[in-house]
Amino acid sequence: MRTRHNYEPKPLFLERMQKLMGKEMNAYLEILKKHPVNSIRCNTLKISPEKLKKRLEEKPWSIEQPFKEAPEIMIIKNELLPGELGRSLEHLLGYYYVQEIASMLPVLALKPKPNELILDIAAAPGSKTTQIAAEMNNTGTIIANDVNLKRLKILASNAERCGVLNAILTKRDGIVLCQRLKENNFLFDKILVDAPCSGEGTIRSSPATYQMWNPNTIKVLSRLQKSLLASAIEILKPEGELVYSTCTHAPEENEEVVDFALNKFKDKIKVEKINLPVKCRSGIISWEDKNYDKEVKLSCRIYPQDNNTEGFFIAKIKRIK
Repeated sequence: MRTRHNYEPKPLFLERMQKLMGKEMNAYLEILKKHPVNSIRCNTLKISPEKLKKRLEEKPWSIEQPFKEAPEIMIIKNELLPGELGRSLEHLLGYYYVQEIASMLPVLALKPKPNELILDIAAAPGSKTTQIAAEMNNTGTIIANDVNLKRLKILASNAERCGVLNAILTKRDGIVLCQRLKENNFLFDKILVDAPCSGEGTIRSSPATYQMWNPNTIKVLSRLQKSLLASAIEILKPEGELVYSTCTHAPEENEEVVDFALNKFKDKIKVEKINLPVKCRSGIISWEDKNYDKEVKLSCRIYPQDNNTEGFFIAKIKRIK
């Protein structure tokens, strides 16, 4: 059996989460004590979900496909040894990607299509880039960017393992990259801004987040996320779509960022309703002393206690002119 590190949440973190969760705070704290499920995403560039399921059941692993509309998402019900998922032959061959279910949802919301031009602005280590490539059947072009060379090398390795052929990897500050692309009138059909964040949603798999959590970090990240999102919107084609996502619950990094974009690009963008195969809570329209645009309600809050996943925030934005 795996063990949990005994990290304690900071009082201010508990106070903030109580404001967000209300009467569900106890359920939220209880789910944080449990390991997330073992989830993988079938890499359809190399194998079908049906064939992968059959191979894995010969191990024997007990495989569940929780979402009929997304058969590539799989849960392994067995109690596995540490690292077992990453050591299997099927993983080494690129037949699947070890990925938390909530992490797969931004790409499901983006709905990449074959032959599109797509930017993944903070792409490493590559879970979502490889997912986008699979949805595009290796057609079109993905610009997969990251500012960190070490992480970019991991992205390159994962893309190669998964047989991704339609991605161009770039190493640039995301904001600077968008500015350069705008100067050359280089526009995208779709953009994923899976932004660097405080990681509050990842506590189940990374309990050390309790120790690292800091309200000042949230403020710094919020400013970065606003600049990153605004820069990305500038290079979105008319009628193009963008998904903004984080793995945190902090409104300053989520609804406040989307509200900022709605005000900056008034009458040029709108927030779209998202349909996902999990329970989504509406975005909040007020937090502490701030009120947000009502459109922000269309964004999606994914709470661990609702779906037995990690926590995530997803907003889908359409450029209307």
